[in-house]
Amino acid sequence: MTERKTAVSELATPCIIIDLDVLERNIAAMTRLGREAGVRLRPHTKIHECPEIARMQIAAGACGIEVGAIERALCMAEAGIDDILIAHPFYGGHKLAVLRRLLGIPGLKITVIADMIEQAEGISRVGKELALKIPLLLKLNTGGDRFGVPPGGPALALARQLCRLPGIAFQGLYAHESGGKPTRESLEEVARQTATQTAEIARLLAREGIPVSHVSVGASPTLRAACELLKSGGFPEITEIHPGHCTVGDIWHVRALANPPEACAAAVLCSVMSAVDPRQVIVDAGYKIFGADSLIQYRDQPGFFREGRPSYGAVRGRDDLYLERMSAETAVVQYADPDTAKPLRIGDRLEIVPNNATLAISTQDRIFGVRNGTVERVFTVAGRGGRGVGAG
Repeated sequence: MTERKTAVSELATPCIIIDLDVLERNIAAMTRLGREAGVRLRPHTKIHECPEIARMQIAAGACGIEVGAIERALCMAEAGIDDILIAHPFYGGHKLAVLRRLLGIPGLKITVIADMIEQAEGISRVGKELALKIPLLLKLNTGGDRFGVPPGGPALALARQLCRLPGIAFQGLYAHESGGKPTRESLEEVARQTATQTAEIARLLAREGIPVSHVSVGASPTLRAACELLKSGGFPEITEIHPGHCTVGDIWHVRALANPPEACAAAVLCSVMSAVDPRQVIVDAGYKIFGADSLIQYRDQPGFFREGRPSYGAVRGRDDLYLERMSAETAVVQYADPDTAKPLRIGDRLEIVPNNATLAISTQDRIFGVRNGTVERVFTVAGRGGRGVGAG
């Protein structure tokens, strides 16, 4: 007997749905860009935290995946993903305990990152204890001013120290584009600056006799610009790119020019709970699922504010609706013009693309993959909250 499939209309709200057609197109586009640029693609999985989606990306051509915090690597490794780069430097006994646990998984390649000798010394001790050489990259600060050692002399000095540590196999450099304005010209300039700085440091290390086999750059807003640069052949030192958010997309990355609105795969499915006020309706989803990211950094863009308030998402198919106030478990959706808008009724359902899909997905244990109005598969958000030592 054929198993009955669940219609999207039958899902309990609020929940997160992801359009499988859009997701698959995004994965294919990212893979194609990396292939045409002649570099390996290693997508960052912080946007979805789902091993099933990560496996889709690898099946499409990714060389492996990237996670942020070291704890996020556990669920991916336990799901059988065997090549993981941990993009955030880490420090402390509890983090090193997670590293030991990861290194005990047969067949798993783990690459770590450092921007201080103190981080690397802890990793070195673990490598010595386990009689391993742990692959390590030096994190560069190419303008993001978060993690990373400055280019030039500081990078060279730290690389020399890293090469002398036992239990570590120094492999190269990791950079992440950041900054710039949401214009094509600005994104192209940021991509060029990052590629130029990173390639120059790779050449500097090579001249000093330091082997550099791995050099990676990348971010979702600059993905296309970076790949166009790499296609030119002017940066042969760069071997890998690591975009993430444009796999799923959200309003943040629409504003950042990382993806167009039609490439936003995820949405919060919610229901109208009250329509008593003719100016607005109340839906059953608030900041506990949307998060509370107003994207205030884009406040100078036209249309950012409406009646002095920012929006927290975009209602699919209804440009005349505005998600403009949230509490913990409800939100206000206003009509742009109550006199001309098609009125919503109690029980009506809305699909709202969140400002920040990473925040929204991280609130859920599972998200629903849909196609043509039917739930085709259910994804487990296995990385939600991290998995440290002692986790099941």
